[in-house]
Amino acid sequence: MKKIKLNIKQKNITYPLIIGNNIISNFSKYVKNCNLKISKYFLVVDKNVPSKMVKKLTKSLDNKKISTYYFYATEKNKVQKNVDEILNIILKKNFSRNDCLIAIGGGITGDITAYAASLYKRGINFINVPTTLLSQVDSSIGGKTGVNTKNGKNLIGTFYQPKIVISDTNFLETLSKREIICGYAEIFKHSVIANNKFFSYLNKNIKNILNLKSPYIEKSIFESCKIKKNIVENDEKETGLRKTLNFGHTFGHAYEAALKYSKKLNHGEAVLLGIKSAVNFSINEKLINKQNYLKIANHLNNSNFPSKLSQYFNSKDVNKIISYMANDKKNKSNKINLILLKKIGIPIIDKSFNKKKLHAFLKKELLY
Repeated sequence: MKKIKLNIKQKNITYPLIIGNNIISNFSKYVKNCNLKISKYFLVVDKNVPSKMVKKLTKSLDNKKISTYYFYATEKNKVQKNVDEILNIILKKNFSRNDCLIAIGGGITGDITAYAASLYKRGINFINVPTTLLSQVDSSIGGKTGVNTKNGKNLIGTFYQPKIVISDTNFLETLSKREIICGYAEIFKHSVIANNKFFSYLNKNIKNILNLKSPYIEKSIFESCKIKKNIVENDEKETGLRKTLNFGHTFGHAYEAALKYSKKLNHGEAVLLGIKSAVNFSINEKLINKQNYLKIANHLNNSNFPSKLSQYFNSKDVNKIISYMANDKKNKSNKINLILLKKIGIPIIDKSFNKKKLHAFLKKELLY
């Protein structure tokens, strides 16, 4: 795959997203191209990342002071305690604002590292090296940071942009099938909310994409990143258009939280279930036509993805799910705000519903 560069333009910063194969060996070159004069690096590394890939990056940073913190990246560990630990270490090492934190891992690692970077001395350089398909197509773009609490997912956080994002597709070769599906969930979401043509491409080539076949996986990553780039450039702080990126997530985050972020359901699987729930709710409310509904439903049902809510919950869990949905950060009243769908490529923003209606809907969903 040829190296691809996208420039993400935000209000106060423009940063490059570089996509390619085996590009991590040239890490220092990309940093120099951004005119970053860094003397000390602090690497926050997901323990699942292959050591040989980390060594390639550190080798590129020859003659620099490098400290490494290995982090077991799970939703349960995405908490303030681990952020505080990172902050305490770099305080003891006397990092300046010109030094840099680097996240090497998936979205969880990126979120807590960026959050720590945003807090340290009111902002230190941050570079993101996403290593999962999910993080390469979603969380690495847009500057959202955060941690989970007992009240829900990502309720504490900031907006903080990286100086550069480097997505090396070599990292994907070590991922499990389940992790690939996790990333595909966000690729699929982007197509559903923004691009009918891309949806058709995914529908036709899903097997090749999930098997990481070239050029299908590269095109999927690039097209997905373009969609998110266009959205976050137009709405950095999620006041309007960017809310569409939460399609399927209000349901999905509640499903994760209700299961206490167990391994039984990972983030991408929860999003796929959430997308199905959002589409089912859209047709339940007569917002989407049957033709578009069936296209999405058939894609999900024919791909061996998690598709039945009853595999994970029973009717006794509905109140718990609703309580987590009610705590979602997008809500501005006692009602629950959802991103729904009019047709493929045309989402509906800021539709709010009372808990009673959603309670009845989820009870019905659990029958199937």
